[in-house]
Amino acid sequence: MSRRSRTKKLPAVEASVREPQLSAYQRAMRDRLLAAPVVAAPEPWRSVAFAAVGGLLGIGFATHPESGHDLVMVVSHDGHGLFDAVTGEKIARDRDPDPDGSTPDEAADLSCPGLGPVEGSRVHIAGLFGGGLHTGTRDGWELEVVTPAWPNERVLLSRDGGLPHAGPHGEGWWHIHHADYSTFRAAGFSPSGRTIAVATSSDLSVWSRQSTSTP
Repeated sequence: MSRRSRTKKLPAVEASVREPQLSAYQRAMRDRLLAAPVVAAPEPWRSVAFAAVGGLLGIGFATHPESGHDLVMVVSHDGHGLFDAVTGEKIARDRDPDPDGSTPDEAADLSCPGLGPVEGSRVHIAGLFGGGLHTGTRDGWELEVVTPAWPNERVLLSRDGGLPHAGPHGEGWWHIHHADYSTFRAAGFSPSGRTIAVATSSDLSVWSRQSTSTP
């Protein structure tokens, strides 16, 4: 049998349908987002942590049983970590967690065992394997993840009701994080609404509006 007779014929590939062009309104919105530089989060938010975490898979929130501080749990290829979201301090580290349940995809609810002061509980993790964090607070703060120039996500903090953000940048909405160097994992508020956390495959950023002197 000849080589030609043994070759399976592949079906013809249909021409792809051209994506519709953006409307003038959509282009204006995209251009406004692209033009907004990264700025500091407004008062009362303050940046409390920027931690390099290689191979970061996801993050989740917990509450310190004694101080009442929000906690941010980080799950990575190198183990688990726990940060105090008020002080920014890393308060617990497990470089060799039990292989059974060490990553959230091994649990139906995408959770991992807690560590440090929340050992014995489970923490829901959002990131590479799915899940999600709060996108708003009870008093009107909102977070949005937008991608006007794929694949680099931008994280927007606002108090103006969300997109299309008709007002000036820096007044009702703020571009607080640009994932232009690593893969975006997750962003959201803690359940208390007092902490913002943004995670990429290489680092964790945390903002807080909780005082160190009050729970």
